Amino acid sequence: MNKTTEQKVIKPNKHTLEGVVTSDKMKDTCVVSIERFVKHPKYHKFMNIKKKYKVHDVGNTKKIGDKVTIVECAPISRHKHFKIA
Repeated sequence: MNKTTEQKVIKPNKHTLEGVVTSDKMKDTCVVSIERFVKHPKYHKFMNIKKKYKVHDVGNTKKIGDKVTIVECAPISRHKHFKIA
């Protein structure tokens, strides 16, 4: 590919998640909350499951309340394994 025609391509084996930014107080890092609606395997009750991920955000471009898409990447630090797409 030429440098002029390169596009952002997300590999199919990378996990992609959508969530809301809940904290942006760290340098180049924000916390994204992901909410899923799943069925319990034994009791068959549907429930909301929330999980927080620390995400690499160069320059702190995202603010609290922004909806973002995050993509899995190589480990950046001890807790950061995702970056903003």
